[in-house]
Amino acid sequence: FGQIDSSYRQVAIKLVREIHDAFVIPGRGVIWKMTEDLSAPYPGYGLGAMDAYDGYVVYQLLALEQLTHEIHQMRELVHDSYGRLTIDQDLGLGMMLWLTHFFPDEEWAVVQRSRCLVQLERLWIHPPGYFCRQESWNDMKFAFTNYGISLGLQSVGRWSARVDSLNTFFEAYRSDDEYDTNAITHVMACSFRLIESGVFSKRD
Repeated sequence: FGQIDSSYRQVAIKLVREIHDAFVIPGRGVIWKMTEDLSAPYPGYGLGAMDAYDGYVVYQLLALEQLTHEIHQMRELVHDSYGRLTIDQDLGLGMMLWLTHFFPDEEWAVVQRSRCLVQLERLWIHPPGYFCRQESWNDMKFAFTNYGISLGLQSVGRWSARVDSLNTFFEAYRSDDEYDTNAITHVMACSFRLIESGVFSKRD
């Protein structure tokens, strides 16, 4: 919407400036979830492994020149953590791949993209053709997390045959639990289908 009506972009910039300092601990990380009044971390939640990467990418796409302070803090967190960060679960791997395609030549993106593909290789179950939840959890699979992997692989242009395979598998698969009807399953399915069909670019 910000590309169509600049007022949306200004609202987003204002929001970043209002909440950034509550979530970010400079030199340490980004708190995953805060209480509604932003006075403290939500009970049971600490620093998120990928939140600095998400913020770094989104802030740059949103307002590179207007959010220099916030981007600098996120960049430092990314720089300090990318070398030791290893993601081991399905959806996180797909989402990190998607994040790396925005600035693919930056060192953190090169390292994380390679590391994610290596880890995803360990999760691939063929036949029938899907990614399991985590290494050695061969029978645990979720449609929405596989759709997230599909989105990530499409964004970096890798493993098109596996993307086709998992898409075919989950068209017929039913888990017979809440994930068959939960919104996240269908939102993720729509997201990767829109990119696959070319309706939206990978950057949208």
